[in-house]
Amino acid sequence: MALIASFYQDLVYTDGNKPAIKVMVNTSSIKEIRILFSKGQEMKEHKAPYAITVQVLKGEIEFMAEGGTYVLAEGMLIALEANVPHSLLGISDSIVRLSLNMNDQAARVQSV
Repeated sequence: MALIASFYQDLVYTDGNKPAIKVMVNTSSIKEIRILFSKGQEMKEHKAPYAITVQVLKGEIEFMAEGGTYVLAEGMLIALEANVPHSLLGISDSIVRLSLNMNDQAARVQSV
């Protein structure tokens, strides 16, 4: 069965401190999550129990990990191994794609 999702449709940014998080695809083999950052919103430092990949589809974010701060612009991505503390900050309104290991839980991301 084919699953189709658009990271660019039905965009609803939040006004609060936390970005809007939506599970786009969640199967037994992949988990793809959309994170919408309004300018200034952040995800405070946390760790993932498995490796992750974060890609900026639109906008610009600061990604802090391993003592460094990386400015990720549209089209850029970063990959982290498991258990690396990291945080994210929206420099501008941004659409971010988070790819999780199939054993990771989407609910964990929503609780950050």
